[in-house]
Amino acid sequence: MALLGVALGRRRGVLAGLLATGLYYGAVGIVGHGPTDALSVTVRAVALTGLGLFAGLGGRQLRESARTQRTTEALQTSLIDSALDGICLTDPDGTLLISNAPLRRLAVELGMPPFGTIPERLLAISDDVTDPERYRKRMMELAESPDAMTADEFEQVGTGRVFRGFTVPVYDERQQLAGRVWTLRDVTADRELDRLRDGFVASVSHELRTPLTSISGFLELLADEEDHLTETGRSYLTVIRRSTKRLQRLVEDLLLVAQIEAQRLELDLAPLDLAEVADAAVAAAQPAAVEKELTLELHANGGAVVEGDASRLEQVLDNLISNAVKFTGPGGRVDVTVASEDGRGVISVSDTGVGIPASEQERLFSRFFRASTATRRAIPGTGLGLVIVRAIVEQHGGTIELDSCEGEGTRVTVALPVAARETVAP
Repeated sequence: MALLGVALGRRRGVLAGLLATGLYYGAVGIVGHGPTDALSVTVRAVALTGLGLFAGLGGRQLRESARTQRTTEALQTSLIDSALDGICLTDPDGTLLISNAPLRRLAVELGMPPFGTIPERLLAISDDVTDPERYRKRMMELAESPDAMTADEFEQVGTGRVFRGFTVPVYDERQQLAGRVWTLRDVTADRELDRLRDGFVASVSHELRTPLTSISGFLELLADEEDHLTETGRSYLTVIRRSTKRLQRLVEDLLLVAQIEAQRLELDLAPLDLAEVADAAVAAAQPAAVEKELTLELHANGGAVVEGDASRLEQVLDNLISNAVKFTGPGGRVDVTVASEDGRGVISVSDTGVGIPASEQERLFSRFFRASTATRRAIPGTGLGLVIVRAIVEQHGGTIELDSCEGEGTRVTVALPVAARETVAP
């Protein structure tokens, strides 16, 4: 009766209960023994029809639950299939559990086998990427570290297509590793746009250098005639000089960024004292600090000798100190500290300026990005300074950290490996 009620529904379950009651008493009449009084008939009828009714109700709820679940699954499938990225979920061992249509399509296009764990399938196409050895090593690391969150890019040989993969572990309610989410995105168009942009920047920068050289040359010639100019003429000449220098710095920054992106940044390494580099940078920035009526001080706690490129490290400090001065108002202060800590030379530049919103700090080292605190106050800049600083520091094997609070100030700390030799190059 329960099975009939579940399968047929409540009405048919009740009818089946009544039919079963009739069949029971028909059987009693044939056999010749068994209770046939009205109370027994009523009890059995109520019991069997009730069983059929409640089984039918339970069956309807089960069918509605199953229908709702199928609808939800269909919506979830439609949702992940409509994503631009390929997405899949695996267990901790990498066995595929769920995948969406874009991932299945990309897997076919890349020539991945339809069997094995996800790391094994990715490893199977290692000969089709531009750097197979690095790719194989990375896939082995992924297989051995199921709880790691990673992001990688690889380029396909022949087609030139570039893909970006991202993985993140998934934990259950007990914080036990339950699996891993994998995503794969075709970023070929983005990388081509980056190459075109870099090429454009490099081309424009080179084209600007020639007229700037001519302008600078004529400005030097005009310097000899400056005494014969009127006051207005001399003020015009000052504006031209300042604008020319600013444009020259911009062009040099653009060219340096192009070198960094092409991984052609070269360093002339030699032992040097960070305290001396910092002292020169502070001295160069003092006129700007005095003009803005703020305090700029150097605190050299014994100095630190590092293996570095003097001109590039001067550029790092010039950028950091000029930023601090630029974003600090009158009456504020900028402190530059040099020290040796744990086998590293450490330079920190702190200010009491406008600070940077926490939501924007991760993007500060992106090209052309400028914080909202700078754009709201119309503070001039290109958004290239910190990009250059980080590249130079990392090229030296160092690290850079930024700590800022909006409205209170910013501290940038650079740490560089101490030189093996303790003598400073003359």
